[in-house]
Amino acid sequence: MSQNAIDTEHLSRQSGGDHELERELLTLFAQQCVAHLRTIHGSADRKARMDAAHTLKGAALAIGAWQVAEAADRIEHGLGEPEPRLTESALDALALAAAEARAVISRFDCAA
Repeated sequence: MSQNAIDTEHLSRQSGGDHELERELLTLFAQQCVAHLRTIHGSADRKARMDAAHTLKGAALAIGAWQVAEAADRIEHGLGEPEPRLTESALDALALAAAEARAVISRFDCAA
């Protein structure tokens, strides 16, 4: 697993080396981050929050944003408990991982 916010080798394998497709995937992921984080952090609907965490996890796995996927998975499972437990540190970890991934995406787009 890469220590970077986005595993670009994984992304390249997923895209077949198509740099334009990589840019599209990264742009879509950055947009999804914003929408799903808003739901995870702000919705009163537990199911909506779980669904957002699950969807964000899947999108992160697809592009190699391992830290985002891991943090989203912890939130999804925490919300799925009979007595939901969602800590501020889990939310903070997801927000930080997503911010780092979005920063890499921003630099990736600038370099293209």
